[in-house]
Amino acid sequence: MTMTPEQMEARIVRYGDLMPCKTAFIDAHTPGSDQKENFTIIGGGVSESADQHVHIQETPGFNIGAAGQPPRCRNSLHSHRTAEVFYVHKGRWRFFWGRYGTSGEVTLEEGDIINIPTGIFRGFENIGTDYGIIMAILGGDDAGGGVIWAPQVIQDAQDHGLVLAESGKLYDTKKGEALPDGVSPMPIMSDDEASRYPSPSSSEVVPYYVARYWDMMALASDAPAKVIAEDGMLRDRPGFETEFLTRGSLTGEQGGDGRHHILLVHQGHWTLGWSGNVKTLAPGDTSAVPPGTNYTLEPSMTGACSLFRVINTDDPAGPTATDLN
Repeated sequence: MTMTPEQMEARIVRYGDLMPCKTAFIDAHTPGSDQKENFTIIGGGVSESADQHVHIQETPGFNIGAAGQPPRCRNSLHSHRTAEVFYVHKGRWRFFWGRYGTSGEVTLEEGDIINIPTGIFRGFENIGTDYGIIMAILGGDDAGGGVIWAPQVIQDAQDHGLVLAESGKLYDTKKGEALPDGVSPMPIMSDDEASRYPSPSSSEVVPYYVARYWDMMALASDAPAKVIAEDGMLRDRPGFETEFLTRGSLTGEQGGDGRHHILLVHQGHWTLGWSGNVKTLAPGDTSAVPPGTNYTLEPSMTGACSLFRVINTDDPAGPTATDLN
């Protein structure tokens, strides 16, 4: 089937149309985390709130989301069973990990990407001077239920009126909400259980799970740079591959391989062409090109231009050989 311009536009989420949710997670009332905004772009993501708007319901084997935070706002310590990948779209961010978030850390600038190992507690904060945005790729079609909160996060949330049910749904006691009869709160992990989670050092994580923007720009000068792949800069098989594209990376038609191609524009304007039709993609836009669609990408003639392309693979979305478990 040839996509009409209207059908393709429905598969493009414009940056200016992103709809935030301020109550997506259990730390929504916790001081220091209560100003963050979460965006679910493709798939249901891992939001714990029924208020979360989903722009594109269809999942391509992974979920796409984003987090927006003002300076010094942080996302609390949590763990995932499948891949959690971030790239910095705007701002300067600190990612930290370990049982108490003190085992290791790394600072990422705009365009940098991190593939955080599964099975470790991690958090992040905006350490820049302006509102920042990070884009997220979450492994698996169904990422719901994939968040495991550090014990202190659940305890702090209860002190500020939010209770997480064992079903994964949030209840706000400040609004008069209460757990329904027969529904128990989410069990709090014991200190013994939490201590079993790996707490790797920065030297064990950063060289193998972080790729820098300028390194990717250099590698993508003539062809797409494989960033996350079995043979990529960050060697992993999390159920998807991630490529970095810039001027000169692409010639001829792309797609037509039976895979979903998700385009995440970081810099510049790009012309997406297919079957004689064109759409312009701007920074922050997300485009979900469906399987079987041949397309071309042309960057604007001037200025910096780059985008990430995420393609689903046949690999399972669960933990992979690169985990530190």
